[in-house]
Amino acid sequence: MIASVRTTRRRRRIGIAVVATAVLATLAVPLMAPHRPTEQFADRAYAPPMRIHIRDTSGFRAPFVYRQLLENRLARRYREDSSAPQSLAWFSNGRLVSLADPREPLLLLGADALGRDVLSRLLYGGRLSLGVTVVGVLGALLIGALVGGIAGTVGGRLESALMLMADWLLALPGAYLVLVLRGALPLVISVGQTFVMIAGLFAFAAWPHVARGVRAIVASERARDYAEAARASGAGSWRLMRQLVPAARGFLFVEVVLLVPALLVAEATVSYLGLGFPDASASWGTMLFDAANVHVLGDAPWMLAPAIAVFLVAMTAQWFGTFDTNHQGG
Repeated sequence: MIASVRTTRRRRRIGIAVVATAVLATLAVPLMAPHRPTEQFADRAYAPPMRIHIRDTSGFRAPFVYRQLLENRLARRYREDSSAPQSLAWFSNGRLVSLADPREPLLLLGADALGRDVLSRLLYGGRLSLGVTVVGVLGALLIGALVGGIAGTVGGRLESALMLMADWLLALPGAYLVLVLRGALPLVISVGQTFVMIAGLFAFAAWPHVARGVRAIVASERARDYAEAARASGAGSWRLMRQLVPAARGFLFVEVVLLVPALLVAEATVSYLGLGFPDASASWGTMLFDAANVHVLGDAPWMLAPAIAVFLVAMTAQWFGTFDTNHQGG
């Protein structure tokens, strides 16, 4: 029992650390990212990550990198120019870290096919991918809790009609529903419009499952003594629903655990297929599309950075879910 509690606490700490890192990184993207996500550097196509050194031929020194030289363009082979060390500049030009020479790129996670910094695109992409996921989840919870609460509280024909609509949407594959709805809209729209549109589609596709769970919990709570006492005191449907819906808090938390990774993967899928954010705006889905154009494991494994980011977010959600289940059980 003690070991289980310790494991749960350890998972919670790891989960909090990952979430805090992701939130800070996305909020402080202009400071954290060494470059703009669209900035291209000549002769840096698929350049490997730069290694940070703290020692040269003369001994230890402040962290630095060596300038990269393109040896073979066709083979995409680079080498470090040991005769040209580049010092790191901290908190310079509004960046956390960059190179002292502003003409040289700092590619800590390598570059993509157009010579763009993968780390900068990963950070800017996290702002879009995580942002649209969070807004979609909140929208699904809000709509689902409202519809499920009304159905469970009022009952009767209204409950049947609402649950019939939810069942009809649940019968449709969620991923295909999002793709069909997105495909019916204009392909060329602004980044802000794309954000609102995808978040709305995610909320529309995900609310029925939330509504059914909330309806079942509220309908069960409706038969309890405190609900009968509230009705006897003259409480209307809206007031009664406000007292019954909080009983579904645990279920809603579980839905967050399930929806966050599901919608994050959905955003990656939609953008990967060219129906989401444009390539220049850099989301994790568009970055995965870029990775599909190269032999990733053999030539450019750093292009898998967005896939690793999606995996970490999904695992963090599972850690929080495990903690919540064990905590409630204890």
